[in-house]
Amino acid sequence: MSQPTALGISSAAMLWLAVRELPSQAMAVIEGKSERHRAQRDAFTAFAVRCASAALLYLSQIALARWMGSYEYGIYVFVWTWVMILGGLADLGLGVATIRFVPHYRETGEPALVRGMVRGSRWLSLGIGTLIALAGVAVLYAFDPLDAPFMLPAYLALVCIPVYALTWVQDGIGKAFAWMGLSMLPPYVLRPALLLVAMIAAYVAGLPMEAETAVAAAIVATWITGVVQTVLMDARVRQAIGSGAYKYDFPLWLKASWPLLVINASEFALQSADVLIVSHYMTPTDVAIYFAAAKTMSLILFVHYAVGSSVANRFAALAARGDKQGLDQFAREAAHWTFWPSLAAGCGILVLGIPLLWLFGPQFVAGYPVMLILVVGFLFRAAMGPTEFLLNMLGKQGISATVQVTMAVMTVVLNLLLVPHYGLIGAATATSVALMTGALLNNLVVSRTLGIEVAVWRNLLKRKAGG
Repeated sequence: MSQPTALGISSAAMLWLAVRELPSQAMAVIEGKSERHRAQRDAFTAFAVRCASAALLYLSQIALARWMGSYEYGIYVFVWTWVMILGGLADLGLGVATIRFVPHYRETGEPALVRGMVRGSRWLSLGIGTLIALAGVAVLYAFDPLDAPFMLPAYLALVCIPVYALTWVQDGIGKAFAWMGLSMLPPYVLRPALLLVAMIAAYVAGLPMEAETAVAAAIVATWITGVVQTVLMDARVRQAIGSGAYKYDFPLWLKASWPLLVINASEFALQSADVLIVSHYMTPTDVAIYFAAAKTMSLILFVHYAVGSSVANRFAALAARGDKQGLDQFAREAAHWTFWPSLAAGCGILVLGIPLLWLFGPQFVAGYPVMLILVVGFLFRAAMGPTEFLLNMLGKQGISATVQVTMAVMTVVLNLLLVPHYGLIGAATATSVALMTGALLNNLVVSRTLGIEVAVWRNLLKRKAGG
């Protein structure tokens, strides 16, 4: 028998064995009690929630685009982008810091500090969010910085910021306790569902399908979601750690969280700079087309987010135990959990890309080239695994912040250079290049500071060399 034929039979046999083992592997994940199995279940839960969220967001955004038209929809996208940025920054980075400190305090038996961090981070985020909203009202009133069609939607959107900030920090608290459902279902499923219901009610009532109506629906959805999540989290926290004293260590928490705040700010810049800069140089219709294309392609980031969210608290716990070998192995596995599903999702979304964009309206199909460019950066980032989560949980948040700032600055600069000349293609290119650069830098930092090689291709080469 020739060598190619033998290799073909061998490959087919290996594939058959892998497929045959899938049911038993699935049951092992479902029933297993190891940290690896728990992490896989949490990752699957997070991914399932984000998939449900994607379906609801898609349905709601398609409805908005169809009912409002691309111009009014573009205005809504602009003001809601600012809500996400300002609301996400109002927690001062404590949402991520809780994922690091709560597992540590639980491992070391300090429930008073757990209670203090949960309560303190929630009240602080709500207070800072309120101050930001008031400052926003003052800026809009004093300087009148936006064109007339944007002003009333902007005023209304500021009402969402305090509660958006609260749900943002509670998302982190839920992940710290590994409560993936409580962490993610309210903001990623309940809020878009309520937005859709509110918009349907407005449409049936005959209200004008304008940006103001959409923002009013977002206010209703955001506040109801925040209240529901808060009530449920109060009950769950009492059940987990009981009642007792509260102990606060804000100097330590804020010292650790400010680099995380910088990271969050940089991540928001990375996610939103292209939309905001396109809105400056181009029309609201162009903003709507770019937003629809970019958000469609960014669905593959749900995998990266799901894996990172599920493994972050375990990174912190393994580090607290000093289990270097376990941490090394777990980080490598997390990279594979991130990349391969991302690759499959990316291919599937590209195949369905034009029909998906057409659902927003025929003119949105013009955004398909944006998807082709962005997928390169998203997949390159996925190939490095959740390196930023690893750095943040192991006390390397300062270095991680430096990388994120580099990415953010590059995103802004490249968008400013490319969008005026190349429009939407320039925005997508700028974002993709920044993502690839940041992924390489994170991988380099993890390799040099932690001695862990997480890049998928390096692990594949090692496996091949090993046998």
